[in-house]
Amino acid sequence: GEDNTTRNMLVSVLLIYLMLPPLLCENLRCFYSPYTTQDTRRLFKVVVTECPPKQLCYKATGRYGNHSALTHHGCMLLKDCNKFKMITVSGAIYNTSYSCCDRAYCNTGSGIAANFATMFVVTGSLSIVMGL
Repeated sequence: GEDNTTRNMLVSVLLIYLMLPPLLCENLRCFYSPYTTQDTRRLFKVVVTECPPKQLCYKATGRYGNHSALTHHGCMLLKDCNKFKMITVSGAIYNTSYSCCDRAYCNTGSGIAANFATMFVVTGSLSIVMGL
């Protein structure tokens, strides 16, 4: 009856509230971390950032000799992507390459990014639990 209609409306409003912001956001969301080495990587957590307009996500890998020893995640302009730069960190010089991507949370190798499929599974489970 009326209780089910009210519950359905509340669930619908909740779903719209959860799904609408990512759909309206024009700026990419990417992972960010400062330049870290294998020794300092555990001291910093990768966080989510919203890129400025017209910027892409990137992951940088710095090589010291034959070893991949430096990483960095963030946002950059397309014109700066797929380039190499020499970066000095703690007195060591790293030949650093920048790889860009144009999807939300695409600049990680761990595969932990949430996506709409996950959101639909969660909201579908919520509907089943609530008996909708």
